Amino acid sequence: MPNVEDARKRMDEALEALRREFATVRTGKATPALLDTVRVDAYGSKMPLNQVATVSTPEPSMLVVQPFDKSLLSEIERGIQSADLGLNPANDGNIIRVPIPPLNEERRKEYVKLLHKMAEEGRISIRHARRTVREEIQKLVKDHEIGEDEGRRREDALDKLTHDYSEKIDDLLKRKEEEVMAI
Repeated sequence: MPNVEDARKRMDEALEALRREFATVRTGKATPALLDTVRVDAYGSKMPLNQVATVSTPEPSMLVVQPFDKSLLSEIERGIQSADLGLNPANDGNIIRVPIPPLNEERRKEYVKLLHKMAEEGRISIRHARRTVREEIQKLVKDHEIGEDEGRRREDALDKLTHDYSEKIDDLLKRKEEEVMAI
């Protein structure tokens, strides 16, 4: 059933995109993925931070940004501040230290709302993949390329796949929510 496999591929991509987005949400622990959304003005264009520096976590509540080109230190610092992550980078002339402050209850709840919004966007992507493939199946049935029974079987498999991926999103959300709310 190539149509259902197309849907699986698209749903896998949506799930992976959601995982990457979840990784950018702060949990109180330092992780290089926190800075994945940071863009830096470098060499005449906005570049992702990971293309102009390495990010490491020498301790659980500290990120260290080591630029490949020291002339970009102030631009990197500005990029981290303007990314609106609630972080205050400290530039010592060679590297940038980014302390990760502990999260307060109010901020944790804001992050949980953000996670729910991201999860809903992931569900929308999955439903979109289902709708696209369902339309292809219905077109095959209409053009008499496959029988109605086969079309129904493919749609049932598609619905089961959609349900499975929705559950995967719910599991991801639950785990990340617990991680954010843990003190």
